[in-house]
Amino acid sequence: MESINHIAIIMDGNGRWATKKNKERTFGHYYGSENVREIALAALKVGVKTLTLYAFSTENWKRPQKEIEYLMKLPEVFFKRFLKELNEKGIRIMTIGDLSLIPKATKEVMQRAVEETKHNDKLILNFALNYGSRDEIVRAVNQIIKDDIQEVNEALFEAYLDTYGLEPVDLLIRTGGDKRLSNYLLWQLAYAELVFLDVEWPDFNESIFLECIEEFKKRERRFGGVNNV
Repeated sequence: MESINHIAIIMDGNGRWATKKNKERTFGHYYGSENVREIALAALKVGVKTLTLYAFSTENWKRPQKEIEYLMKLPEVFFKRFLKELNEKGIRIMTIGDLSLIPKATKEVMQRAVEETKHNDKLILNFALNYGSRDEIVRAVNQIIKDDIQEVNEALFEAYLDTYGLEPVDLLIRTGGDKRLSNYLLWQLAYAELVFLDVEWPDFNESIFLECIEEFKKRERRFGGVNNV
């Protein structure tokens, strides 16, 4: 049975889900954030080591200002409700992305959650916030140049990525119907298995999550080689 250490999710479809209910897009984002708790606890239950969630991309700044402002307030709402429980269950909060560009209040909320849970070791709940894979790679290259490193191999390059120290991604799940990577973890997804779902994120639940894991277990992962030879 193939082990599964790191699952990454593109939590898509919040806005469309709300629109279908004749609600504002922010209504969908709220219920989408509520869903993070359920899926994090499901990941913990089945022994996943890292769950990385695409919370806000570098391209999401193109959205309407009202929606952006709401999304930037969601971390405070989420952690106010659930941080105590997540902490008690041994879940460690981490972030990837360029936090220098997000509002100060949002950054402080994230930093407090990271600090309060830094000694936990049951599951890493990793939020990609103001994250774009191309941006991450460019930032890594620029830091390598600043460090005056003349020769780079894969291991050294990975040490400059936001995800340094985390397991490679085994499974990517994207909800919402689209079948693309959207500038998400391009380096880290090199040999990940991909599952695309029509279900929108607010309707994604533990049962569907476990079905995705079962689908992953059926896959034959060869990493460029040939099995059973």
